Amino acid sequence: MIVIEKGAGKMAIPIFTVDAFADRPFRGNPAGVCLLEEPAEASWMQAVAREMNLSETAFLYREHDGFRLRWFTPLVEVELCGHATLASAHILWQEGVLLKEEEARFHTLSGLLTARRDGDWIEMNFPAKADEPVSIPEGLAEALWVKPIYVGKTVYDYLVEVDGEETVRAMSPDMKALRDIPARGFIVTSRARSGGFDFVSRFFAPAVGVDEDPVTGSAHSSLGPYWQRKLGKREFTAFQASERGGVIRVRVSEDRVFIAGQAVTVFKGVLAL
Repeated sequence: MIVIEKGAGKMAIPIFTVDAFADRPFRGNPAGVCLLEEPAEASWMQAVAREMNLSETAFLYREHDGFRLRWFTPLVEVELCGHATLASAHILWQEGVLLKEEEARFHTLSGLLTARRDGDWIEMNFPAKADEPVSIPEGLAEALWVKPIYVGKTVYDYLVEVDGEETVRAMSPDMKALRDIPARGFIVTSRARSGGFDFVSRFFAPAVGVDEDPVTGSAHSSLGPYWQRKLGKREFTAFQASERGGVIRVRVSEDRVFIAGQAVTVFKGVLAL
């Protein structure tokens, strides 16, 4: 059970590091989770995220029938983040803030997001962010060091399909060049050749302070609809092929995408402020 200690004008605020989209420590994508009693200044949350130096740190406090949830990279606040939402739901159940059978409800810049437990997995309900085909932006192929066979644009990111899993795994993009192309990030994907997976991907977002995100839940709100169009199916098992790697289950239902993963807490402490 969470206990927030106060005294002598100071407050010890609970904070965690959770490996999301992982079934054991030091895999998947680490996210910070900070539990607040009340709203905090954006500048303070940005400073904490910079101190945590993870791809995203989540901040949440009770609001209405759920929790207000905000996500910050070390540089900016973002409108949608999957792995830190997964991590936040995991902490609410782990720490007894929610009963295990309760749904987690998050009020965010992307509207209401929910999460529920399914055995050892957590399934999140996200808005679909389908892409539209676009011409290849100047410098993109050179920055990624790949030859795209398709380029699309979502509300946040470019989505690039390449010729195979080996190409995805071998990529070493020019981050400085990518930073100069206007977008939150760049999703690179292909059909999987590894057994048990439908598609693989990687995600690069140097403009928001994350050169490569190890496992990106929000990218799968675009990858789900994309591969639904390509493969004519609605349910997928995906692998994000970063160095840490992570398994994601994806289910597309009209304008929603259900994104599922596992999570492990690796650090628990307090901000002594």
